[in-house]
Amino acid sequence: MTTTISKPASWAKAIAKPASEFPLTQLSTISGTIPENLKGSLYRNGPGRLERGGVQVGHWFDGDGAILAVHFMEGQARATYRYVQTKGYLEEERADKLIYGNYGMTATGAWWQRFGKASKNVANTSVIALPDKLLTLWEGGLPHALDLENLETYGLENLEGLENHLPYSAHPKRDPKTGEIFNFGVSYGKNATLNIYRSDRTGKLIKKSQTNLQGLSMVHDFVLAGDYLIFCVPPLRMNVFPVLLNLQSYSESLQWKPQEGTEILVFNRHNLELVSRNVVEPWFQWHFGNGYSDRDGNLVFDLVRYPDFATNQYLKEIASGKTTTKAKGTLWQMRLNPNTGKFLESSQLCDRGSEFPIVAPSQVGQNSRYTYLSIHRPDAVINQELFGAIARYDYQTHTLTEANLGTNRYPMEPIFAPDSSNPDTGWVITVVFDGDRECSEVWVFDSDRLDAEPVCRLALPSVVPMGFHGTWRA
Repeated sequence: MTTTISKPASWAKAIAKPASEFPLTQLSTISGTIPENLKGSLYRNGPGRLERGGVQVGHWFDGDGAILAVHFMEGQARATYRYVQTKGYLEEERADKLIYGNYGMTATGAWWQRFGKASKNVANTSVIALPDKLLTLWEGGLPHALDLENLETYGLENLEGLENHLPYSAHPKRDPKTGEIFNFGVSYGKNATLNIYRSDRTGKLIKKSQTNLQGLSMVHDFVLAGDYLIFCVPPLRMNVFPVLLNLQSYSESLQWKPQEGTEILVFNRHNLELVSRNVVEPWFQWHFGNGYSDRDGNLVFDLVRYPDFATNQYLKEIASGKTTTKAKGTLWQMRLNPNTGKFLESSQLCDRGSEFPIVAPSQVGQNSRYTYLSIHRPDAVINQELFGAIARYDYQTHTLTEANLGTNRYPMEPIFAPDSSNPDTGWVITVVFDGDRECSEVWVFDSDRLDAEPVCRLALPSVVPMGFHGTWRA
């Protein structure tokens, strides 16, 4: 009898061991030429290490945050990659073992040793660039501030208003006209409280509001649509007592309850007051694309929609390097009346499994023609693969333009980098892990020719594992 041993997925090589930092380094060009008008910095965040002392974390979301910065100027590019020096990271680095609990794991030790121990702020989800610092974001706590050039960690940042360690989530929205920044954080008591923040262009908080949610749910993202902020609260309910006692992780405590429906909350972006709330059919989403107000005063927005919460199990399995759970999210567009919160229309735009929808920074909160996103290759077995391509969806022609990266290559979320002389045109940048050659590269595409060869490919000094979110700073 012959036993067949399945090979690990090609993408799993990127996370098989902790990532290695590298200092500011001039990048060599593999092909093409860096455009002269590509001026600014790409920042990316994601889990850099998923084990310590031979012990694996419980979920992909539990890994220590590490930041990649790529600085473009005058046809040259320099890059650095560094772990965020959080308190928990430094303590576990000294001990060479996992100590703290997080999204998908409890703290180590016997239950009485875990009692009352706080979760580690892993600073691993997203980033936003302010004029004088980079914020690394994790939705369970305060952001960490870093140096924009060399990524030195300064420490926790409360933005002159996040008292009592109010959480500051990982998906802020920046209005391209006013420079204002909107964000939120969920805090927990008898019910969940949605804290909404409006900041000036420097990040300083200028207004806050609070609204109680039904039960103890989870909110990961929201959308800015014209004069409104829209939140879609999925029917997840947390069993709080095992979490408080450190007997169960946050992820393990979340129960999918479709009978509760998805709650829609619409807020006025200027005074942060609640305009409407309504309960609709159940679905789950991690991420929204863009939103705007149409000619009739109704709100239109895009999201990647899942039928249930199986996506959480799939993301947990990624940390092990082998996935089996099928969790397919697809791009949808919704239209609602802001005054009632009632849906007027909802439709699936593309049936390909996808995630991480983004638009050009100059078009956030406004009607935009294109959405860029990560997408599964047509031949992908989606319960075993990560995204193998990036694409652009055109709302005028309802077509998808796809970049062919080749087999066993895995791009991160696409980021739009505006042309310094015309912000409505530019480039799409992604970081690609090549599973055959076991290396990472930066690929730059012309935003209008995504299906053509990349404008340039740049070699990174070491493997940068697939991560979550990034930003562009001009």
